[in-house]
Amino acid sequence: MTINKIKKVIFSIGLATCLVSCSEKAPVDYALLTGKIDNLDKNEITLLKEDNSFSKKITTDTNGYFSDTIKNPSGLYALNVGKRKKVDIYLEEGNDINLTADAKKLVNSIDVSGEGAEVTNYFFFKNKKVSEFRIKGKELYKLTEPDFKKKFNEIKTYLTSVIDTLQGVSATYKNLEKRNLNYEYLNELSRYAGGYHRHWAKNKAYKTSETFLEELDEVDLNNELDYQFSSAYREIVNRHYNEKIKYLINEGVMEYGLVKVSVYSEVENQYIKNKLIFNKAEFEIYNTTKLDEYYKIFMNASTDEENNAKITKIYNILAKVGKGNPSPKFVDYENNAGGTLSLDDFKGKYLYIDIWATWCGPCIREIPDLRRVEKMYHGKNISFLSISIDEPKDHDKWKNMIKNNKLGGTHVLADKAFNSQFILDYNIRSIPRFILIDPNGVIVTQHAPAPSNPELIDLFNELNL
Repeated sequence: MTINKIKKVIFSIGLATCLVSCSEKAPVDYALLTGKIDNLDKNEITLLKEDNSFSKKITTDTNGYFSDTIKNPSGLYALNVGKRKKVDIYLEEGNDINLTADAKKLVNSIDVSGEGAEVTNYFFFKNKKVSEFRIKGKELYKLTEPDFKKKFNEIKTYLTSVIDTLQGVSATYKNLEKRNLNYEYLNELSRYAGGYHRHWAKNKAYKTSETFLEELDEVDLNNELDYQFSSAYREIVNRHYNEKIKYLINEGVMEYGLVKVSVYSEVENQYIKNKLIFNKAEFEIYNTTKLDEYYKIFMNASTDEENNAKITKIYNILAKVGKGNPSPKFVDYENNAGGTLSLDDFKGKYLYIDIWATWCGPCIREIPDLRRVEKMYHGKNISFLSISIDEPKDHDKWKNMIKNNKLGGTHVLADKAFNSQFILDYNIRSIPRFILIDPNGVIVTQHAPAPSNPELIDLFNELNL
């Protein structure tokens, strides 16, 4: 064989290899989303994942055209196209979906096509069928237990059969959606039993029969895939743990702020545990009176490094205003009695601080007990200070409430409402809030009992006030 012939053979093999490899699609980790939406209020739409783990604003041109790439997309999304106008779309890696619609008549105008559109179109079909089924709305919850269960079992059975006929949809998705349909059915049973029937049927004497919810006993509460896929499953899981939390709170077996983090720390599946415990801790760590114990429980339970870093950052901030630390200070707050006052003006006595506002109902309800406690400790080694975080525009309202209700103690107005540095230093996210400082300006507790709580007097007695 000549050199030229050998070169031709090598070239032919190389070309064939290239054609084969090029014809096979390389796996991708994104989905393409394009389309056109007419009559938008502004040149912007928002894509929000169902579990709130992803949100993205997508800009459209003046004619409503848009195009975007969504990384690691797998899941259900809401595409918001205006105030209270949204459409559900499902995205997976490798999808190339085109969507057209008119924002003014969204439901009736939407059209979805392209690779991977089958699941989204199934959702449109499903939502329409469920709406037809529920045409009487809350009337369904007036049915007897057997009739109610039969009705919702019908829609589950029907949609399950539809899933089996879908073309272009993976077996994995079909199995997930079948389980989701069962979770949606079980959720309706839970709602019926949990108060919907009692309310809509005006049947206050209704009690759930022993067997009505027995199917819920078969649900595995540690299914990570179902937790990621199904909002109905997440609702079932949340309801299960909320019942435990409610029981522990009613029993009063542990400090209120520790209940939820303690319950979630015992979840078996680590993924679900990480989600549940962080979603609560991110907001509720601010309210515990046992910060160190709370932080220890969380860190021992969570394996998500990003979440752990966030909670550690919050913990370090809160620890600065923990027991035994010098209290943050305020300077020259307006005194209702005239002039100004600073925190240092109260040194030499214990100081019980009430953070409140005239618009705060729970704050107002504490006032009679606050006045009672003030009278009990009048002339003793403690002062009582009420700091209002009313906005400057409500200055007169603050003055009038003190005058008209003959409020005792000392009253000052924070300089920048909720954004006052003293309030920010104590990380106060909700009111009423009560703080106790010792005669040297050192924090006794940043979460003192409320005046209506008998534990406040117990605390005062421990301090020999």
